[in-house]
Amino acid sequence: MATKLTVLSNGSLRVEGTDFELVDAQGQPYGLGGRERISICRCGLSSNKPFCDGSHKGHFEHDAKAFDLPAPAAPKPVTPPTAPDAGGQPLG
Repeated sequence: MATKLTVLSNGSLRVEGTDFELVDAQGQPYGLGGRERISICRCGLSSNKPFCDGSHKGHFEHDAKAFDLPAPAAPKPVTPPTAPDAGGQPLG
């Protein structure tokens, strides 16, 4: 099963699949105990972050409806730095 992320209305972000990994900011994996479905807190109230513990009930409202994001902006061209001439002054 491919990994599936579901944004739940008024609740968590559900992650389902047979081959996913959740890592912290340093890249260290969370031990998921073989689970194929977890729920990630979106409200910030869970005492078990990043996992949802149901604390959002009555405190978090979001009607999850899918929509299309606009196309990403074109990357800005990179201007190469100018090298100084023999006198230490930038060229150009």
